[in-house]
Amino acid sequence: MTIRALIVDDERPARDELAYLLSAYPDVEAAEAASAGEALRKLADERFDLVFQDIQMPGHDGFHVMREAQSQAQPGEAAPLFVFVTAFDEHAIRAFEENALDYLLKPVAPARLARCLDRVRGRLATDGARPLQNAVATLLGALGHSKPVERLAVEHGGRISLIPTRDVVMIEAEEKRIVAVTGEGRLPCHNMNTLARAEERLAGLPFFRVNRAVLVNLERIAEFSPWINGKYHLVMNDADRTEVTVSRNRARDFRARLGV
Repeated sequence: MTIRALIVDDERPARDELAYLLSAYPDVEAAEAASAGEALRKLADERFDLVFQDIQMPGHDGFHVMREAQSQAQPGEAAPLFVFVTAFDEHAIRAFEENALDYLLKPVAPARLARCLDRVRGRLATDGARPLQNAVATLLGALGHSKPVERLAVEHGGRISLIPTRDVVMIEAEEKRIVAVTGEGRLPCHNMNTLARAEERLAGLPFFRVNRAVLVNLERIAEFSPWINGKYHLVMNDADRTEVTVSRNRARDFRARLGV
């Protein structure tokens, strides 16, 4: 298996050094990006398994790139793995909190890079089984072995309530919790701590992930219009007429789901 890697660093010597070290591995194919914007464009246009990411760069930092790359991944599609490469160690804890696979200090030691790549190969081998698992789940659903329950468990008034999903306008990632926006307000979802988990729970229902932080109920969209940079602007039909942005990377699938 060839590992497609993207090296993201605003300093050319740092990119050149890491590219040179990676050239010793026949199973690694490396490309480069000199900024967060260039990295995100390449990640949107090409498939990468791994990103070696500097943290401190002009404009957006490395954490922004990782969050955006994760939001670009479509359901059933694995986001690239991230390894942060930096001269400073104070970001290490946050890197792992944000689900980075590894953290390398500059200058990168060849032996440390070798151990990192071993971790990458192990993770990719594990993640490689997911598409088959997803395909099996989809097939079982088509055969009637799995039908989504059209109610959602939320925490309301100190109790766990089951509300019809048709009453949910959208679901948002809010700090360290997931909330459902309903006519009764913003209700924390029970036993659901990531938006990816919410997508799994609502699979087969009219919900669509429009950006990294929001799932909308397609049946609760009042209106939408094209916006800047290939994005879409939505207005939901709740009392507040909540406005939501469909990211450029999800615009095509959004149109397809609506049949427009």
